[in-house]
Amino acid sequence: MEYFLALNPMALLRAWPGSIAQGLIWGIMALGVYITFRLLDFADLTVDGSIATGAAVSVMLIRGGMSPVATLPLAFLAGMAAGLVTGLLNTALGIPGILASILTQLSLYSINLVILGKANQPVSVDNYPLVASLRYVTAGSVSSRLLFFAGLTLFLLALVAILYWYFGTEIGHAIRATGCNPNMARAQGINTNFIKVLALMLSNGLVGLCGAFYAQFQGAADIQMGRGAIVIGLAAVIIGEVLLGKFAAKRKFAFAYTLLSVVLGSILYYMVYQFVLWLKMPSDYMKLFSACVVAVFLAIPYLREKNAQKKAQKKGVVQG
Repeated sequence: MEYFLALNPMALLRAWPGSIAQGLIWGIMALGVYITFRLLDFADLTVDGSIATGAAVSVMLIRGGMSPVATLPLAFLAGMAAGLVTGLLNTALGIPGILASILTQLSLYSINLVILGKANQPVSVDNYPLVASLRYVTAGSVSSRLLFFAGLTLFLLALVAILYWYFGTEIGHAIRATGCNPNMARAQGINTNFIKVLALMLSNGLVGLCGAFYAQFQGAADIQMGRGAIVIGLAAVIIGEVLLGKFAAKRKFAFAYTLLSVVLGSILYYMVYQFVLWLKMPSDYMKLFSACVVAVFLAIPYLREKNAQKKAQKKGVVQG
């Protein structure tokens, strides 16, 4: 009883806007993870390195005098370069996908350290007009908070619209076909190696863009900030599919709804994450919590299908 009385619901409500903002930002990365994990069927671990690369590029350019907005496309290009390396290791050198991404991720640690010059580089909203900052959520007026959330939401909606259009083009369909059945795609004249590299570049470009936003949001780029990022991205994708997948499948623009569900999955993940912190779970256990969340939501579709098969078998026995 003393434990529950010590919990302050208002503290949770005050913390949730920051969690929602963080979920929106990480939703950009979740879209990138969705491209490789679901559309391309490629286990890409480059994410843990490319998100820090985008953050490092953005922060160092801002500190060098560039506009924070102008650093965003450059962070996207830096992420694309990381995806290009993974793609070439896989397609040109024949290295298995998961190993190729691990090699790129490992090399990016040194590259990011060279870009930053040291393990951590700050960038304060007091000195630079950042496009995202936790200060906008916690210390601004109500109107400024609403403006920040509206701007970030509109940016994500525009990004989803662009991806929806892109995957409706011939190249977009080629990416989906390559992930679904590469042998059939090759039989249809699709250069699957080129498509893999392109999809990995697009995915990691989004991850690098997320890194730029997140570095500005938290006020620093850190060499370790990408650790476990792939788990968060997978959690967002799986949560969105499990909780909102059926809703998306019944709609006219099903793919657009699926992309939106990935972003909403990211927001839900961070809201639950904040709720667990509010319950005073030790921060040392939060990586374990993230792994458990992904494991549970990955298991749910399998258990549902298995349960449906059992019901179908029982129904067949009764009818027989």
